[in-house]
Amino acid sequence: MTERDYDIVIVGSGAGGGAVAHELSPLIADGVRIAVLEAGPRLREEEYTGREVEMAERLYYDAGGMFTKDRAMTLAMGRAYGGSTVVYTGTSLKIPRRNLEHWGVPGLEFEDLDRRADKYLTANNVHLLEPDRINDNNRLFREACEKLGWNVEQFPVNVADCLGAGLCNLGCPNGAKQGTHRVQLPAAERAGVEVVTDCRVERIGDRELDVVVTPPGAGDRSAWEPGAYRVRARIVVVCAGAVHSPALLLRSGFGSRLPELGCWTTLHPALILVASHGQPITNYHGHPKSYYCDEFAESEGFLLETCMYFPFTTAKNLNGFGEQHSELLSRMDRLQMILVLALDPATRDNRVTVDRSGSAVVDYRISSSVIRSFVKAIRASARVFFAAGAERVHAPAASRFLLEARDLERIDELVVEEQFQLGQISVTSAHPMGGCRMGSGPQDSVTDCRGRVHGVPWLFVADSSLFPDSAGINPYVTVMALADRVAEGIRAGARDLLAVPEGR
Repeated sequence: MTERDYDIVIVGSGAGGGAVAHELSPLIADGVRIAVLEAGPRLREEEYTGREVEMAERLYYDAGGMFTKDRAMTLAMGRAYGGSTVVYTGTSLKIPRRNLEHWGVPGLEFEDLDRRADKYLTANNVHLLEPDRINDNNRLFREACEKLGWNVEQFPVNVADCLGAGLCNLGCPNGAKQGTHRVQLPAAERAGVEVVTDCRVERIGDRELDVVVTPPGAGDRSAWEPGAYRVRARIVVVCAGAVHSPALLLRSGFGSRLPELGCWTTLHPALILVASHGQPITNYHGHPKSYYCDEFAESEGFLLETCMYFPFTTAKNLNGFGEQHSELLSRMDRLQMILVLALDPATRDNRVTVDRSGSAVVDYRISSSVIRSFVKAIRASARVFFAAGAERVHAPAASRFLLEARDLERIDELVVEEQFQLGQISVTSAHPMGGCRMGSGPQDSVTDCRGRVHGVPWLFVADSSLFPDSAGINPYVTVMALADRVAEGIRAGARDLLAVPEGR
């Protein structure tokens, strides 16, 4: 086993890991050695091909199809240099005051986090797309929501010189998306931070990590040769995401002292809904996600968002098989799509565990309240589609594969809870949160308000696993703002934290 020594090791390179790496990089000038260990590859520019199955296999855990324990949901999580910031659409919202105050974390103030979020909105070029860059799929959604009298807002996105390829979820082939792979990580590397890709962290011991570097399936070769390594570090910052961060700490034995580790997982369960227009619309050209409707967030527990997905992803989100299924997909240029997000509250029983091999298991049950939210969201989406001029709507909780405009007045009786059958309806998630929740002590949480693991002064967490409850929005900007706080705390205590431990 090869041995390596660093002062600070960061596990993961996404929104959290990239932000921490950048914020700690000035310490390099003082002789501090910093490494980022990333499980996924660093793709070359020409390897962003836009081919759906190929890119899913390269950039996602389990090709974007990791199942929950009961196999009722799939989870889409990035696995690459830049983490999930490579494969999300770039939507960049700040957490609302009411959501943060609901968390009730001692020492975490809204004004502080809001200021840090603004810093990353600027750094990652977040802005509203110009009106002439909005395609029909998005425009029709906005106009329909306005016609219905529902509140609709435009998503700010982190793009530069966007060419409208519509491939955001497969990794932008034009380098437009300003994730950590374009902004924070390259800046950290220029300052001297070392990034090691294709590097899986197996466990964390007492200021040391056991890791395995694998031969690259795609992308550049890792900075280290394939093989097993023991990496010593005086500070460890875990940023592997809301599934893999708690799993790593659990298989490392921290669960015995932290009873809340892995618990309180939320997922924003999601449905992709489609409708067919009588004529082609611009949908898969242009940015896929420009608007959201929060009319029902407080009252019914769901958000509606514009989206546009690819043939395989769309196919698996349609109920059933056969001629109607095939006919709908054969006319993708006529499809309008809506993404429904259920705002699921955190419960202790929804959690991340590990199996006998140490692999992450997401033990999550879709509650009856989430199903009710989904049914109401499907009804609302059908009204949006028909208000937008769609001829036919595929409503998963309806007794028929397609609803037509003449069914509009009967939507509530045609879309019912009894028809919402888990396992038959495709539910997914791209927003895992929780598992290493912040709080006041080990009796109710895993870390303090600055991500320090209770009772382990050299160990920190800086990703969406810190969330005590659902963020209620796309979480990436909030992750970066929290990671900024974690890095600031490490810098402030660097002298003591980096002191050579007794016996070393």
